[in-house]
Amino acid sequence: MLYFSDYELDTFLLEDAYRGDLTTRSLGIGQHKGKMVFKRKQAGRVAGVEVAHALLTKLGLQPVIHIEDGADVDAGTILLEVEGKAEQLHTGWKAAQVVLEWCCGVAQYTADMVAQVQLANPNGIVACTRKSIPGTRKLATAAVLAGGGHIHRAGLSETLLVFTNHRRLCQEPENWQQHVDRLRQQAPENKITVEADTLDQVAELVKAAPDIIQLDKFSVAEVLQSQQLLAKSGQQTMLSVAGGINRNNAAEYARTGVTLFITSAPYYAAPEDIKVIITPI
Repeated sequence: MLYFSDYELDTFLLEDAYRGDLTTRSLGIGQHKGKMVFKRKQAGRVAGVEVAHALLTKLGLQPVIHIEDGADVDAGTILLEVEGKAEQLHTGWKAAQVVLEWCCGVAQYTADMVAQVQLANPNGIVACTRKSIPGTRKLATAAVLAGGGHIHRAGLSETLLVFTNHRRLCQEPENWQQHVDRLRQQAPENKITVEADTLDQVAELVKAAPDIIQLDKFSVAEVLQSQQLLAKSGQQTMLSVAGGINRNNAAEYARTGVTLFITSAPYYAAPEDIKVIITPI
């Protein structure tokens, strides 16, 4: 699980209920007791349950989890239910529902990509970038993990990844060996990934033997050519594919034999429909 701080949970709640629920207050039903149930309307992957549970708990409620994150469920399955006063239920309703809907959407897209990749290549890994919707990175991480994906790099401090925009500021931008050697000396515990934009760059880069060469926006044919260049070099460098990889083309790229697929596509998946029903008790 990922830990969400009180501040983060409060931010989710206060975004929707910064002055309470005017409708519930005006109807005079705040103290009425009720039961709230969250159901996944369509069959599929579940994510966001732990965060929804934490949000409702923050309101003094005692929600019950029926399905854990990462599970696949049938249509209409109850994910979470809770009893309490109407003012508590309505305050948490939309915050929890939106988290569940968005997280389930990301997890479902990720799970679909993973299934397609691994059908073509059982060793394939789908890893998501840090290009998530602003403010959602931790939620996105939780959802991707629930979908069976990996995190490529959640932030700048986690991994070494040399982009062209880095190299342009170096004294010798095309001196691949110098860049790799410096990184090995400066950060000996980290793997080195260098992005290549063209086949010509791959041909030079394999000589420097970074741990990973990230192929950016390469066609399937170019990926296959890159594999041939790597095989001829005799290096143990790994290839990854990034840029435009999504649910529609992941299987085609997986059939090349590459095992690491870098994507941001799941973050922009359509939310799944979570049905919320509140009834009196």
